[in-house]
Amino acid sequence: MKKVKKVDREWKIIHKEMNKDGIKLAFRDNCEYALSKDQFTATTNDHFWALALAIRDRIVERWIITQQKYHRENVKRVYYLSMEFLIGRLLDNYIINLGLKKEVISALEEMGYNFREIEEQEQDAGLGNGGLGRLAACFLDSMATLSIPCHGYGIRYEYGIFNQKIKDGYQVELPDEWLKSGTPWEFARSEYPVKVHFYGKTINFYDKHGKFRVKWVDTEDVLAVPCDLPIPGYKNNTVNTLRLWSAKSTEEFDLDYFNSGDYEQAMQKKIISESISKVLYPNDEVSRGKELRLKQEYFFTAASISDIIRRFKAENSDLRKLPDKVVIHLNDTHPCLAIVELMRILLDEYEFDWDTSWDIVQKTFAYTNHTLMPEALESWPVPLLEKVLPRHLQIIYEINARFLNEVSQQFPGDNEKLRRMSIIEEDYPKRVRMANLAIVGSFSVNGVSKLHSHLLKTKFFKDFDTFFPEKFNNKTNGITQRRWLLKANPLLSHLINQTIGKSWITDLEKIKKILPFKEEASFRKKWQEIKLENKKELAKYISKTTNILVDPTSMFDIQVKRIHEYKRQLLFCFYIISQYLTIKNEPNRFIQPRTFILGGKASPGYYMAKLIIKFINSVGEIINRDKTVNDKIKVVFIENYRVSLAEKIIPAGELSEQISTAGMEASGTGNMKFALNGALTMGTLDGANIEIAESVGKENIFIFGHTAQEIEDIKNRGYDPQEYIKKSPILKEIFSLIMGNFFSPYHPGLFEPIIKTVYNIDTFFICADFASYLNKQEEAGRLYQNKEEWTRKSIINVASCGKFSSDRTIKEYAQEIWKIKPLQV
Repeated sequence: MKKVKKVDREWKIIHKEMNKDGIKLAFRDNCEYALSKDQFTATTNDHFWALALAIRDRIVERWIITQQKYHRENVKRVYYLSMEFLIGRLLDNYIINLGLKKEVISALEEMGYNFREIEEQEQDAGLGNGGLGRLAACFLDSMATLSIPCHGYGIRYEYGIFNQKIKDGYQVELPDEWLKSGTPWEFARSEYPVKVHFYGKTINFYDKHGKFRVKWVDTEDVLAVPCDLPIPGYKNNTVNTLRLWSAKSTEEFDLDYFNSGDYEQAMQKKIISESISKVLYPNDEVSRGKELRLKQEYFFTAASISDIIRRFKAENSDLRKLPDKVVIHLNDTHPCLAIVELMRILLDEYEFDWDTSWDIVQKTFAYTNHTLMPEALESWPVPLLEKVLPRHLQIIYEINARFLNEVSQQFPGDNEKLRRMSIIEEDYPKRVRMANLAIVGSFSVNGVSKLHSHLLKTKFFKDFDTFFPEKFNNKTNGITQRRWLLKANPLLSHLINQTIGKSWITDLEKIKKILPFKEEASFRKKWQEIKLENKKELAKYISKTTNILVDPTSMFDIQVKRIHEYKRQLLFCFYIISQYLTIKNEPNRFIQPRTFILGGKASPGYYMAKLIIKFINSVGEIINRDKTVNDKIKVVFIENYRVSLAEKIIPAGELSEQISTAGMEASGTGNMKFALNGALTMGTLDGANIEIAESVGKENIFIFGHTAQEIEDIKNRGYDPQEYIKKSPILKEIFSLIMGNFFSPYHPGLFEPIIKTVYNIDTFFICADFASYLNKQEEAGRLYQNKEEWTRKSIINVASCGKFSSDRTIKEYAQEIWKIKPLQV
């Protein structure tokens, strides 16, 4: 028999040319052969696709080599499970990470095309709601740049976070059709579908060896079909994978119904099955929405666990050694059904005993908690779990029973502790506490800022920290400087590169080298010119999209983030009203002209958040129409806040509003993005603000308000907001205006819910913090008058951001939790 020559498993040559001429050739070839267009018929969108395919080809070669190396060396990998990946636009990010920005721009210019026009054709991939999804995207970038073997897993939502329109001041939600024209980045992997089961029932039996077994039968099945996106590191040849699951029906249609003429019923199963990956976060105010959300969470975790086991078994045989090669990281509680799913597979499919299975599980999972809001700690009604996932509920009950038995042995007779630590909440109906399940089933539990982690250990999960003294740890969040400075702010990046070199791009601690230049007048002048240019660009966008003309020489005072009461957009709005009143009543006391810029989306079912958006726009309408004040202050609410819009807004920011109630924001990353782009922070001692203050120095940040402990003390004494209102004439007048329908003259009583919430209850301590906030805002206004000193502090903020790179965060995860080493490709 003739021997077959062994083929080298790794490609030795990168075939696609990484230069201007190679880009031009690929661009023209793609226009002609991939898109069937010539210079007369090609649109700007065609040009985007032609360029994207050229860039994709250069990524794919490195992607294949990376995955071959992972398999060949059988490396330990982290599998990062997240319901959200807010990746935004990818073209420019990919080009930067390949190191091809100059070559691409030059190639396009020689062919007569504008890169920025082409880039604007790309739709944001809005596969997330806010900070959680954006953090996951930053982490993927850092893992690839640090050469950490990683796979991300999520859902390929057909419709991402909704598009927001503002009509008559109200938020209106429109579907986000990000896939309407397709995306050049994804690769469907239809050869790796996973069958995911729902509903059905369980059957108990004894196998031929006399062992008790359980079988899950009569299920309704859905196919999870993977689509892969490449995640390239910065100039290092590593390309990791983000695998997103799409729901497909196991049957395209029912032929019997079709033949009988009932065409709608023939497609019914397909429609129901595929609704699972249709929309990011269905409205869970109704029971069907809750059920769909639960199915989403199980759908992607079950598919991911199956895929992880398949990958493991490609190079290994003994599942008892799974923790040696696999770490599964849970990004908040949404994916923590993965713990139960792995138990189910080990028990029911591989027939391991309970103790062996549980030992594997506890050594495999790590969990990050992202919230301090009790109502945001996810729990599921037992009847719903029993209906949708009957086998999993049985396993959860067994995990809980065994765990509580351990607790009772260590703390005999302490029934109250058992109640607090139980995975099952004895409510009506009973509920499964997913955070408790995640803590019990993981070997590591981390918070995302020093304060957050401290509160987890001392307040929210104190019992668990006592029981698992080595399990809890802190990993302060970070952002990728490649997206949020190098890409978003090219003018400032260029100045920094000219001044200290480019080492900061992969080691943000090196950015502190710019610190001495704060004393050079020429450097400060360039810094100021760049900020002004960024403000002019944003002013153009504001004029184009809102018809509001703003003064780029005014202070740009910005709060852009998800709309939520604890983030206190109302506090910011009250300050805006106070400035309006100062100009009207005491014009000599007015200090600094400002443009107040707000943006963010409210959850469709969150009534108060949507009313806050209307309130902001109503206040803005009154102020912007008043000719006696609108040359001094303007209010702008920019609709449809998203990643690509953040990249326009953040480089223009000068004062960054990070004003959540102390003890309620887990970390925040918007604060880091603004600081890295030279904005000074106006903030409470909450989340990562505390660590930013430590890094930049208390004289270079505006800290106000009560601390988390002081808030707790006020609550315990009994908080009455009217005590604070009585002491503040300006706050009294603000409430008087709202009560008198000054901001809603044609809709009397429209903002009465705001009055009831803040004036009478004030859950988020707006009134308690208002006086302190006002004082710090006055201090900021006075400092802004001294341009040179403000610029010095701006430079200090940027120079002090080294700690807040997601590269640092990922290094800590890899070394301290995952125990994974980089693998150079």
